[in-house]
Amino acid sequence: MKPPLVPLATLLGRELRNVKVEKPFVKFGQAALAKKGEDYFLIKPDCERVPGNPETSFSVFAIFDGHNGISAAIFAKENLLGNVLSAIPQGINREEWLQALPRALVAGFVKTDIEFQQKGETSGTTVTFVVIDGWTVTVASVGDSRCILDTQGGVVSLLTVDHRLEENAEERERVTASGGEVGRLNVFGGNEVGPLRCWPGGLCLSRSIGDTDVGEFIVPIPHVKQVKLSNSGGRLIIASDGIWDALSSDMAANSCRGLPAELAAKLVVKEALRSRGLKDDTTCLVVDIIPSDQPVLPSTPMKKQNALSSFLFGKRTQTSTNKTTNKLSAVGVVEELFEEGSAMLAERLGKDFPMNTNSGLFKCAVCQVDQPPAEGLTVNSGPFFSPASKPWEGPFLCTNCRKKKDAMEGKRSSRPTVLA
Repeated sequence: MKPPLVPLATLLGRELRNVKVEKPFVKFGQAALAKKGEDYFLIKPDCERVPGNPETSFSVFAIFDGHNGISAAIFAKENLLGNVLSAIPQGINREEWLQALPRALVAGFVKTDIEFQQKGETSGTTVTFVVIDGWTVTVASVGDSRCILDTQGGVVSLLTVDHRLEENAEERERVTASGGEVGRLNVFGGNEVGPLRCWPGGLCLSRSIGDTDVGEFIVPIPHVKQVKLSNSGGRLIIASDGIWDALSSDMAANSCRGLPAELAAKLVVKEALRSRGLKDDTTCLVVDIIPSDQPVLPSTPMKKQNALSSFLFGKRTQTSTNKTTNKLSAVGVVEELFEEGSAMLAERLGKDFPMNTNSGLFKCAVCQVDQPPAEGLTVNSGPFFSPASKPWEGPFLCTNCRKKKDAMEGKRSSRPTVLA
């Protein structure tokens, strides 16, 4: 039998990645203009998987766009990274660490949301959270901040999904199925104005951290995408909606292509201000992932995305469940390793039971607290599991996190009482 034919794009992609290259440089710039003062950002270029070992370094960049106050944005900035890292098993190698990262991001987002809600404050925040380890980029997001990737050849790809009710029909269906209502503001005379909002609360977003005074159908479960760049590198533009309400992804990339990251961030903000004026907080991070033998990311002319690259790396829907299939784009420039956007916690946490063999205790998949099995439940236990599922299948959740899961699915409320 003849061996199956392999697409040219796949062969070229393999060749690009089979060449042994050094870890890339990561260079970054930041710029912002404040209208309400509710945008915050995080830049940590010197994290280490193994403390004290610079060979295990990775970088974290994040945008937190707060609303109804600043407390949720500040809390997420100070606590989210630690909660994510605590959900990654210890003593694993780099490849295992990267494979565990998407699940840990889900657990970290949910844990941060639970902890903030326990404070009884009512603000909320979007989050776009980016982890860069070598040529691998992992992005987790809730809300309408955005991260785009600009690669060689001028192909611009969106690494996040906007959770705006106005633009996301799947999220509207999920919110209404969970007990929320979606509609516009009614003014005198019965006229409807403004964007679609969910009620109670009137929030335009379907996912965020915080928002204690809104229904549990506003969930903190992030869309997560993980890609691997070729050794030609790429540029990330991470920004709050003050940028994206003024500029398209292509406009933002074109406005700063070929310039150093620090200057590029300033030009993106300047272009957004020129286009729309200062109507919202406007924050931008530009991160260049550069081959170690190049001082700056090389400039390339913009090319129209042809049918082949569109097919290989087109925009994916928020509920994509492609967890294992690798895809290539732009003839090997980007390899997709993982993408998942489901709002169902059970689908995002897997089925294994992390167990402390010394104590016989199970570890909660969200809050990482050890508890005896009798004091917790798996995600499928109780009266709500499917008849086709087994109630003892994992992951293990403590009682508090199980209540949170049920509330997000419209089964009960776990929100603390907020005093006026």
